[in-house]
Amino acid sequence: MSVTTVPIRPIKKGSLTKLWIGLAVVLVVAAALAWTGTGKAICENGTNDMFLACNADKDGIVKTASGLQYKVLKPGEGPSPTATDTALVKYEGRLRDGSVFDANEQTPMPVGGVVPGFSEALQLMQKGGEYRIWIPSELGYGEQSPGPELPANSVLIFDVSLLDFISAEQMQALQQQMQQQGIPGGPPSGIPGQ
Repeated sequence: MSVTTVPIRPIKKGSLTKLWIGLAVVLVVAAALAWTGTGKAICENGTNDMFLACNADKDGIVKTASGLQYKVLKPGEGPSPTATDTALVKYEGRLRDGSVFDANEQTPMPVGGVVPGFSEALQLMQKGGEYRIWIPSELGYGEQSPGPELPANSVLIFDVSLLDFISAEQMQALQQQMQQQGIPGGPPSGIPGQ
């Protein structure tokens, strides 16, 4: 029995250094990918505060002093409504998981008569504007649940279009005009003294 030997060539100078550098690069890339994936998972599946903190760092997102976040999808023109005005809006409300809990193509709303975050957002908009807003639970319904489709402590996400708005004085004049014409909602016509 004989043993055959195979000569091993010597390693070139610098090859071991290249191997260690390559290994270090692979480890850095792997750590960066893990960090990015973990960060995204925390943003999507973490607490409301984590979600809002991640959202606030995205391009175009503005955060107000109250904590409301919004992004202007389409700027409007002219003045903004006040808390005493009535706004005509189109909106779609979603939860963080994307489920739609409310939507309307055209509805009047008293600006000061909706949840604080929605009211604040309407007062930032101008006629014709379209915003996406993120309302923290404390500016929404908080611990109260208005219905089974909307769990307590939910972050509310709305796409809102401000179609038009009128002042409280204009609304009062319209209501008086409707009452005088006997349109339902006003007093019945033919009552003495009317």
